[in-house]
Amino acid sequence: MQNSTASGLMTDPYGTYARLREAGPVHRITGPDGRPAWLVTRYDDVRRALADPRLSLDKANAARDNYTGFSLPSALDRNLLNMDPPDHTRIRRLVVKAFTPGRVDKLRAPVRRIADELLDAVEADGRTDLLASYAGPLPITVICDLLGVPQEQRVDFRAWTDAMLVPDPTRTHLMKEAIGNMMRFFTTLIASKRAAPGDDLLSDLIAVRDGDAGDGTDGADRLSEDELSSLAFLILFAGYENTVHLIANSVLALLDHPALMDSLRANPAGLGAAVEEFMRWDGPAALAIRRFPLENVEIGGVTVPAGETVLLSLASANRDPHHFSEPDRLDLNRDRSGHLALGHGIHYCLGAPLARMETETALAALLERFPGLALDGAREDVARRPSIRASGLISLPVRW
Repeated sequence: MQNSTASGLMTDPYGTYARLREAGPVHRITGPDGRPAWLVTRYDDVRRALADPRLSLDKANAARDNYTGFSLPSALDRNLLNMDPPDHTRIRRLVVKAFTPGRVDKLRAPVRRIADELLDAVEADGRTDLLASYAGPLPITVICDLLGVPQEQRVDFRAWTDAMLVPDPTRTHLMKEAIGNMMRFFTTLIASKRAAPGDDLLSDLIAVRDGDAGDGTDGADRLSEDELSSLAFLILFAGYENTVHLIANSVLALLDHPALMDSLRANPAGLGAAVEEFMRWDGPAALAIRRFPLENVEIGGVTVPAGETVLLSLASANRDPHHFSEPDRLDLNRDRSGHLALGHGIHYCLGAPLARMETETALAALLERFPGLALDGAREDVARRPSIRASGLISLPVRW
């Protein structure tokens, strides 16, 4: 087991993970907050740990003074990313029906319409920051439509989420302001939906909370007020955060592999398989949500004490050569089955079908509209966000 710091995971994540995997399966590292954590790097260990009920997501099970992490008020914090069964099971059951493949497929035409409208807005310019004008607005629009957020209430969620996930150490007040803005936004939105329900997911969740669902839901299945606002926050937050970076990372992968881009432009039916490989090769989440062992747990031959922070590297597992042949090569013909980009087990990404469909649709529209798509500037100028948790870009300047 070797010591490491977070710096290499931000500046050269895949190279650093390759060295860590080779050196051993589990490493004691120092996180960006200066606190220690256990980093799991190999595919088999990560997959087993993702489904291990002894590894809790509930921060109440963290050892005292061992974890500082992401601090949110209870109105945003009572969400699935901080829960174990039975609460996790109860709440997930209430919302999972909104994200079934069948329901998501019905959204394909509306998502394509949104994509076309966003491309219409920039086509005449000949160039754009694709992250700001396309990869970001598309998932925000889709999630807001799903939740029923009125057009006039839609705000700059990207600024809020960036301030929360990639805080500026020189401007710490921005994170507090973003959290406060989120709190006020959801409080106002839920109040307006309660007063005037619509045909949308948030109105349905409010009906469950208030006991008006009309579907036989009993009191044991109802949401608390904090669970309601936290669930709405998670759907918007995760629906934006993962999808915006999956779309942008996928476009960059195509720009780095022009022959592949030409092939998919000629055969768009292959985009579904391509998205799976993009997720494996450079997925939006480098790490799964932190875990806390309920007891001393052995992972990869290393005993991790109860309550200490465990980080499961999805990015490293998806580049493990013992599971994927030539893992650093982008290959649409490989066997990608079992990639962990969206998790595994009971905490598998709830919105996975929606993220896949949005990315496939976004790429199809972009390739169809802009046959001359290219980077607008030097490749080395395309910068990544300084984060060990998320794998995303700061911007993606393109031209056509």
